[in-house]
Amino acid sequence: MEKHYRLILWTLPKIANFPKDQRFLLADRIETLLLDVLLLLIEATYSAEKREMLKNANLKVEQMRFMMRIAKDMEYVNIKGYDFFCVSLLEIGRMIGGWRKSEEDKQNQSPCVHGYKERSPKERGPDVVTCP
Repeated sequence: MEKHYRLILWTLPKIANFPKDQRFLLADRIETLLLDVLLLLIEATYSAEKREMLKNANLKVEQMRFMMRIAKDMEYVNIKGYDFFCVSLLEIGRMIGGWRKSEEDKQNQSPCVHGYKERSPKERGPDVVTCP
């Protein structure tokens, strides 16, 4: 979340310098996506059901990548700034992806058999799962 927050602080002054006709279109879209991702990450931090929020954050990161690519192609952002933005966004995307995978792994863990006396592997057989 902190990395994304720093990207917002870096990006806002850059998009404020877009041409006037693009400030309320492309710049506004980029700003909205940046803030939406931040809000989704905050919500996911405090929510029991994180997967859907992380999926939405990941989608918005991808949308943001294309919006900034348009800005670069229209020469509203220089190559060095675009490169910094993309590298930062790539790292943020990886972090979100890792968090999402972690949540999916938690969801897919095998159920444990509780209340039974621990048996040796030989007694247990292959189809019984016990907690470590």
